[in-house]
Amino acid sequence: MSKRYKIGEILEVSIEKIVPNGFGLAFAENLTVFVALAAKGDTLRARIHQLKGKTAFAEIVEITKPSAQRVEPECVYFGRCGGCDFQQMDYEVQLEAKIAIVRDCLSRIGKINYEKEIQIIASPKPYEYRARAAWHIDTRGKKIGYFQRNSHQVIDVETCPILTPELQKTLTDLRREIVWESFWGEIVEIEAANSGENVSIYSNEMIEPTKEIYFQANGNRYFYNANSFFQGNPFLIESLIENATKNAKGETALDLYCGVGLFTLPLAENFTKVIGVEGNEKAVELARKSIEHARCEHADIFTENVSDWLTENAQDLQGIDFVLLDPPRVGTEKKIIENLLKIKPLQISYVSCEPSTLARDLRILSENYAIESITALDLFPQTHHVETVARLQRI
Repeated sequence: MSKRYKIGEILEVSIEKIVPNGFGLAFAENLTVFVALAAKGDTLRARIHQLKGKTAFAEIVEITKPSAQRVEPECVYFGRCGGCDFQQMDYEVQLEAKIAIVRDCLSRIGKINYEKEIQIIASPKPYEYRARAAWHIDTRGKKIGYFQRNSHQVIDVETCPILTPELQKTLTDLRREIVWESFWGEIVEIEAANSGENVSIYSNEMIEPTKEIYFQANGNRYFYNANSFFQGNPFLIESLIENATKNAKGETALDLYCGVGLFTLPLAENFTKVIGVEGNEKAVELARKSIEHARCEHADIFTENVSDWLTENAQDLQGIDFVLLDPPRVGTEKKIIENLLKIKPLQISYVSCEPSTLARDLRILSENYAIESITALDLFPQTHHVETVARLQRI
């Protein structure tokens, strides 16, 4: 008779590898166990907090034999804070785990046997790299920080070692100067971003205008603010641009989910015409400002839902040279993939911050496109997240 497990039960397991979503994978009798905050090679006792058939999710109770890959986390809030989940691993080990996560998604979700090397570009700074943050304010408890792991309780965070020094100073100043009674809500979010010494702050409960800042990369100036999306690791932005656009040239390029134009301007240097599509009006406004500053006259940005725009214009885009798409974490819509297969661009560059949705979409695209290269960039050290650029060539 098979053993029956229950919530709260403690298991003794060994971690075999790190899998997507950053969990350590282990096995018990007739049970697959995913353990948070583990390292490959750990032997530990873990308490089950969720059961789904023959799968359990568990939290560490005690590490009976730590892995040689385990290190002491730098953050005093690690384990309680819901942000970082890889600080327990040596940085080189983190990079290896992320490559393995990408490969796992390709084979398991995408059914793709990708035998080429997947290069990963390390962050020059494993800590003090993050130039974007979302802080939560508990106005009743008078706390400011991040949500506790697996909850919406705010942890009062004084220092965050992954923040740039400028954002850490902003957090410190905010903590000292905040007027708790000035907020209406019980839990309020404040977004912050910095470029060098310039810091932008946004909250829907703040009446002060959101400061506009800019980032300089490869001679181009990109305007953005705390309320618009821009990559959070400034030390890898130029590498991201290079890997997403290198050797791309021709008559027409299409930049889908173009945001504030991070790839639009570099593409405009090698294409006669570049068309950007973005649904966020403020992002488009900022992208147009960057284009105007660059005095680029052959790049157009359309403010429209990407799927709707592509459906409306698919007939006029047949056989274009190059498509770059950089969708949000949930990936692109199925209709967009279908339209790309109708348009048949010569090349596609897919920039993704979620390997599982990238693999899902590549599974369909790979029927008509060869995967020329896959490059990972560690834009998110100390977390399981990884940015990936897949370059595709029409067969």
